[in-house]
Amino acid sequence: MSTFLISPPTAPPSSSGLKAIAGSRGMPIIGESYAMLHHPEQWARERYTRYGPVSWTTGFGRQVVVLLGPDAWDIPMTNRDKAFGSGPAWDYLIGPFFRRGIMLLDFEEHLHHKRIMMQAFTRSRLTGYLDAMNPIIERGLADWAASSSFRGYPAIKQVTLDIATRTFMGAALGDESDTVNQAFIDCVRGGTAYLRFPVPGLRWSRGLHGRKVLERLLRKQLPAKRAAGGDDLFSALCHARSDDGQSFTDDDVVNHMIFLLMAAHDTTTITMSTMMYYLAKHPEWQQRCRAESAALGTEVLDYNGQEQLTSLDLVMKESLRLLAPLPSIPRSAVTDTEVLGHFIPAGTFVTVMPQFTHHMHEYWPDPERFDPGRFSDERREDKIHKHAWVPFGAGAHKCIGQYFGGMQVKAFMHQLLRQFEWTVPPNYELHWDRTSLPRPKDGLHIMLQRR
Repeated sequence: MSTFLISPPTAPPSSSGLKAIAGSRGMPIIGESYAMLHHPEQWARERYTRYGPVSWTTGFGRQVVVLLGPDAWDIPMTNRDKAFGSGPAWDYLIGPFFRRGIMLLDFEEHLHHKRIMMQAFTRSRLTGYLDAMNPIIERGLADWAASSSFRGYPAIKQVTLDIATRTFMGAALGDESDTVNQAFIDCVRGGTAYLRFPVPGLRWSRGLHGRKVLERLLRKQLPAKRAAGGDDLFSALCHARSDDGQSFTDDDVVNHMIFLLMAAHDTTTITMSTMMYYLAKHPEWQQRCRAESAALGTEVLDYNGQEQLTSLDLVMKESLRLLAPLPSIPRSAVTDTEVLGHFIPAGTFVTVMPQFTHHMHEYWPDPERFDPGRFSDERREDKIHKHAWVPFGAGAHKCIGQYFGGMQVKAFMHQLLRQFEWTVPPNYELHWDRTSLPRPKDGLHIMLQRR
């Protein structure tokens, strides 16, 4: 192992007045990778208590500077001085699987791609996507059967995959559905592999295979999308033009589609599963949300109806606080810089942790308690610090699909609330597998009853 992997960060220049970063390397070879993945909140709290908001460790084969809390978050994420890059950090973790996705680009190139991509997320486009997804949700929920032990997570994931493929690609996958779903799972999990080279059968190798599966599927359909167009996202990306007439190449379209398809169904699946769990644990909020959906008087949600589901919006925000779909976010210093008076040399790999920030008792009263009222107009606990609640990131890389995702969650939950009631036993606690994006270890067992 090279000295870079086991040595502390470079000391600051003596004339800078900046502090060196304290920390510890953890176990040989794997560093603190295991604790980061399996006990992230406990690990982060212990580190914050011992070292404060800035410290160093090793994990996933390299040195990492850990930035904890909203003040430390501000520097790399708002990135006013352009001292941090998103691409080099994400490329190390998931580049082989989601190469040149929007999150892996930086500065002028990122802005160029984002300007073109925004044409696929205009209000008229979002309205069209919602009109397309409503019947998919309706058909998906029609297959749900009342059960005393219904597995909510895989059922939700199947619906969100159908939404992503039909809304984004304009067609159902049919027999390819399971293959594509597994390809996405393998790509996502590949990024947290301990062994980061292609050993057959292990995570990294499965992720590379998953990427090939997705790329073949999209390239096969791309000529027809270029020629005919349509109302789906695939067509929108093929025909999108920025104000100055710039468009995407075929490689751009494929790269962005693979990344957006993953983001569109994985992150919303996590959010809806979290909401379903807490609404089962708190039936008073479930009924409150159901009453608002019933008051709309429509089986499916239209674009303007979203604004009427105020309780559901509070539940969604609180669920995103309690479990951030992206628990940590990496960046890489592209020049010598500083964070909270600590010297960060160029090339340093840093990570911020929304999940930790969302559970800091310094900002959130009783942070482990489910309390959607935190986000009500009367309380707005999320405003105690501008970065207290950050599930969608911040700065130039703030999630481009934020409104699409929120719309999808509300459309699904609206129909679910109208058609079903669900509970869990009083002593049931959901435990999350965090070895990649969070997912329930038991699949989220609920007692489901059709209304």
